[in-house]
Amino acid sequence: MIRVFTTFFLFIFGLANAQTQYETGMKKAFTLWGEGKSTEASALFERIAAAEKTNWLPSYYVALVNTTDAFQTQDKEKISALLAKAEAAADNAEMISPDNSEILVIQALIQTAWIVYDPMTNGMKLSGKVNELYTKAMKLNPNNPRAVFGKAEFEMGGAKYFGGDIKPMCAEVERSIKLFDTFKPESEFHPNWGKDRAAETLKECQTKK
Repeated sequence: MIRVFTTFFLFIFGLANAQTQYETGMKKAFTLWGEGKSTEASALFERIAAAEKTNWLPSYYVALVNTTDAFQTQDKEKISALLAKAEAAADNAEMISPDNSEILVIQALIQTAWIVYDPMTNGMKLSGKVNELYTKAMKLNPNNPRAVFGKAEFEMGGAKYFGGDIKPMCAEVERSIKLFDTFKPESEFHPNWGKDRAAETLKECQTKK
């Protein structure tokens, strides 16, 4: 009987310890990213993903960190490498968690970054795919503020480029902010970003009234 309880205790302790390692690692990765150490943050998220094979979040953040970096650099070779890594990570996250609204949003962002990388080559080819990903993300979760805002921001970019009316998109941006205000992530590590960007975009909308 003592041996049974000892085995059970060690099992529970092992689970608690593993959870603590995961939480500690994720928090450290977020800290590194917040300090501008995106390469280190991405590497740590990758290590966590390798250990947490049934958890889509670490791979999701590998994709998000690298996509964010791709938007912030002008180096074509670096952008290509960053987006390749982001795509692989997003695909891994999708295998773990299919039909996930948040993963579809990051996939749409990756395709948007490819358009920015080479508008002449990728603009017409990938625009439909971006809209399709956002539409599916919104269908899976109509209250996902990142899906609503992402689609509106992408369509706004197209409207500006072709001289179209951005008012319908601005209305969606405003709706997304209301969704951000009521959104509650499932855990401290689940996606909860985007409101600041949406607020900045709404200010831009208001200046054009």
